[in-house]
Amino acid sequence: MGLRGHLTHWLLEISPGVFVGNVTARVRDLMWSRVTELVRTGRAIMVHRADNEQGLGFKVHHHDWHPVDFDGIQLMLRPATSSPDADTTTTPSTSWSTAGRRRRYGNRR
Repeated sequence: MGLRGHLTHWLLEISPGVFVGNVTARVRDLMWSRVTELVRTGRAIMVHRADNEQGLGFKVHHHDWHPVDFDGIQLMLRPATSSPDADTTTTPSTSWSTAGRRRRYGNRR
């Protein structure tokens, strides 16, 4: 059984790869260990109910974004983007679809 099948036992899939639900802390922790086991080198983020001022907490696996505490509030810190002076004349990646390249770089042929 794959990760999606495991998660759909407990959660609803509201969009591809986005699961929501209300589970106990024990089930949540077991589910997170299963997610990290099955996703291996992929990325995962879990937002869950927590006993704090915000009412939520974060768990992150192999992701560039990391939760940080800012005056008692959990925020997601994402890596800085390149400077505005950076060279924007990069060539399209071959791994993107044709539609993705056209959206990003215009209709070049």
